[in-house]
Amino acid sequence: MTEAKKSLTRTLVGKVVSDKRAKTVTVLVERRVKHELYGKIVSLSSKYHAHDEKGEYKMGDLIEITESRPISKTKNWVVSKLLQKAELV
Repeated sequence: MTEAKKSLTRTLVGKVVSDKRAKTVTVLVERRVKHELYGKIVSLSSKYHAHDEKGEYKMGDLIEITESRPISKTKNWVVSKLLQKAELV
């Protein structure tokens, strides 16, 4: 088999909505899905707590998070990379 092996860890892309906790950022992940019955495209969102060891990600940053082992009660995602820095207003 020369096919590329599919990655077993999930990755999501979202925006940092809170960076108040130590070594943790709250990430809002939005996805658009078609409603099962009515067929309308609806926007669904979920919030995840991700581990940020150095505290380098700030509110508004677009980041990629990767699933990991449980780090705390609510935290089992780790920030893998920065995709876009937040714009200064």
